[in-house]
Amino acid sequence: MMDPTDISPQLEQLDDELDNLEEALEPLLKNIPDVASKLPLLDKAKLYVLVTYSIESMLFSSLRLSGVNAKEHPVFKELARVRQYFQKISNIENPPQKPGQSLNKEAAIRFIRADLADNKEISAKLASMIAKERAKAAENAENAAKAGEKRKAGEPKSSDESGSESKDNAEAVRRKQKKIEKKDRRQRKEQRKEKKKNKNPST
Repeated sequence: MMDPTDISPQLEQLDDELDNLEEALEPLLKNIPDVASKLPLLDKAKLYVLVTYSIESMLFSSLRLSGVNAKEHPVFKELARVRQYFQKISNIENPPQKPGQSLNKEAAIRFIRADLADNKEISAKLASMIAKERAKAAENAENAAKAGEKRKAGEPKSSDESGSESKDNAEAVRRKQKKIEKKDRRQRKEQRKEKKKNKNPST
């Protein structure tokens, strides 16, 4: 019979990750209402939905690890209900475009010209407006194509892109700092374990 696989390293890593998670969440979970009271209404809704979903996800995972059919448990329905709130928040932030909201100027002008076909002066003005709209659409398409070619040719980045790059760099620095802090915590933990071993040597 083969010996079971030693999972001690994985358990140690899990323990470290839980310590890191506890430290990161402590300021937030210590007093959620106080944190939420300082946020705008939409951000407050996001906070409560995320916290609720996180707690219920952990409960769902715990049930599965315990061998329970979690999909038959009421928490599964709760998770589905909370997901609907994610969708509602997304719709508020990015409202779906409703059909018919934009006016097709060229089509409107054609309808008007058909009704006023007998009036030559108005028909001429409408024909001129249609020509201008078509020229404007062609110009916009041409400008968009030129802009795309310039980006491919290595044109300087816009201020928005530069700002995005700066945010990415800042995020990379924060991640690196977190890795260093995590490494320091792990070293301190190993040092504590080593001290315990020295205090209680095996006989």
